[in-house]
Amino acid sequence: MQKMNLTHHFLIAMPNMADPHFTRTLTFICEHNDQGALGVVVNRPIEMNLHTLLEQVSIPLAGEAFKSIPVHFGGPVQIDRGFVLHTPLGQWQSTLTVSSEIGLTTSKDILQAVARGEGPGKLLVTLGYAGWAPGQLENELAQNAWLTVQAKPEVIFDLPAEGRLPAAMSLLGIDFASLSEQAGHG
Repeated sequence: MQKMNLTHHFLIAMPNMADPHFTRTLTFICEHNDQGALGVVVNRPIEMNLHTLLEQVSIPLAGEAFKSIPVHFGGPVQIDRGFVLHTPLGQWQSTLTVSSEIGLTTSKDILQAVARGEGPGKLLVTLGYAGWAPGQLENELAQNAWLTVQAKPEVIFDLPAEGRLPAAMSLLGIDFASLSEQAGHG
C-alpha cells in the first residue's frame, strides 16, 4: 500500500465532524509522515489580534498596524504557544519547511521581525496546532471525517477567514452547503 502524504494539503471537515474543535474548519497540513501529522486550522479567528499577542509576549511595536490582524485558533494542542504560517520561507530560528514557499515558524524572532515591519510578506498567526498520532489521520480519512485537496497559498493568505472554507471546497468543485450529514461509501 502506498504511503499517504498530505503535506501542503487542506483538510476540510465534513458536516458530520464530531470533534467540536474541528467543526466547519479548514486545516492546512504542514507535515505528514510515519510519525503522524501536524497542521493548523486557518479559518477560525479568535478574540485576539496580533497587536495584543505581541504585547503579551513583550515585543515592542512600531505603530498600530497589527490591530486589524486576527490571531487564529490553530488547533487544540499547545494552545498557549504561537505558530506563524508564512510566505516567503525566510531564515528563522525554528521553522518547519512546508514547501519551497511556505514555512511554519515557532521561534520568537519572526514575531520580533513582524513588529519591526521586517517580517515575511504574508502570514497567519495561530495559537495552538492540530496533531495526529501515526495512522490516526489515515483512520479519520477512512471514516469520512475529512475531504482533502491540494492547498493553494492564496486561499490562506489572500482571503478573509470566512472565505477560506468555501474557497477550498470550490477547489474540489463542491459547494459546502450541498454536503450531506451522512457521508458514506454508497
